[in-house]
Amino acid sequence: MSGPAAGTAAAATTTDVVCLGESMVTFLPSQPGRLADVPSFGRGIGGAESNVACALAAAGHRAAWVGRVGADGFGDHLVETIASYGVDTSAVRRDPARPTGVYFRTATDRGTDTHEVAYYRAGSAASAMSPENVPYEALFAGRVLHLSGITAALSPDCLALLRELTAPRPGRPLVSFDVNHRPHLWRGCAEDASVLLELARRADLVFVGEDEAEEAWGIVGAEAIRAALPEPSVLVVKRGSAGATVFASELRPGPRGAEAAAGAAALAASTDTVSAATPATSADTATPADTVTPVPALRVDVVAAVGAGDAFAAGFLSATLRGLPVRDRARHGHLMAAAVLTVPGDLTDPPSRDRADRLVALDDAAWGRLRLAPGWTAADRAPEEVRTP
Repeated sequence: MSGPAAGTAAAATTTDVVCLGESMVTFLPSQPGRLADVPSFGRGIGGAESNVACALAAAGHRAAWVGRVGADGFGDHLVETIASYGVDTSAVRRDPARPTGVYFRTATDRGTDTHEVAYYRAGSAASAMSPENVPYEALFAGRVLHLSGITAALSPDCLALLRELTAPRPGRPLVSFDVNHRPHLWRGCAEDASVLLELARRADLVFVGEDEAEEAWGIVGAEAIRAALPEPSVLVVKRGSAGATVFASELRPGPRGAEAAAGAAALAASTDTVSAATPATSADTATPADTVTPVPALRVDVVAAVGAGDAFAAGFLSATLRGLPVRDRARHGHLMAAAVLTVPGDLTDPPSRDRADRLVALDDAAWGRLRLAPGWTAADRAPEEVRTP
């Protein structure tokens, strides 16, 4: 059975979050330096959507990853490793004609001039995903469908697939969309900004960094980003070391259908902050009133600034699935991000739920005093937590 209509009819909500996208084998350097100078690399995995699925499964949620890999050893490694985190990989497709993507990177921060990444993903199995060859029954089987702008950049077929999955239709799962603007993937395409804006406006929950909004859309500041994206029920603007600002509103029934609207309203529930008006939405939805929640980031001794955005999304989604208040959702996002920032790779074990809940419950002053260093997730209690009644 294939196609959106058939998939919607067949779907049963047995999964918390389904993530679709490309995952690749990652080669991590054995020491700092240029790629030309690194003598050896360790093998790992990396992919925005599979990272989110792995983090959610490690946090105790029912997560699935849907993708396409080659019928090769690297594809075997990807599927086996992702499944080892507790992720359902039963809907992953194998492509006998195309390879699994791989990439090499340096140990430096992605934001620095010395950071290097060498991708070998052109013509990969994942780039062949299309509306005609994905398992819609699996994609629509979750409470949330998590997507990212990376997939849209892989090929015209992948872009068509994301347009299909974000199209308004009754029974559509809640769509979570991480903008994940990667300029190098859009080389030769002048439509990256408009495409990403289009997809984000069709989602229920959106994650976007202030820096990428400025780079892609020329928009500066959280309020201006919300003005450009009034439709999502929840908009999370990531502000780097300054933290995150969450805009949440109650969505009225509109083009996504009553089911999606009701679920999207649940996404925005439990807010407890000062309300602020937002610009009018499209003509077929009522203008919502936002609650605006700024949540400071933590001080972290960073080992590698890779994968933190995916971890933040996973933490936020995890807390959303649990029905926690908006502030706590963002704090859980920060804690998940801090766990990844203090290890060399894209993935790590998150803090236990009890531990994370204790840290999230700290008052603002204690939260601001926290400093997390490598190994903090394995420690019994952080120093600040010990000093907190």
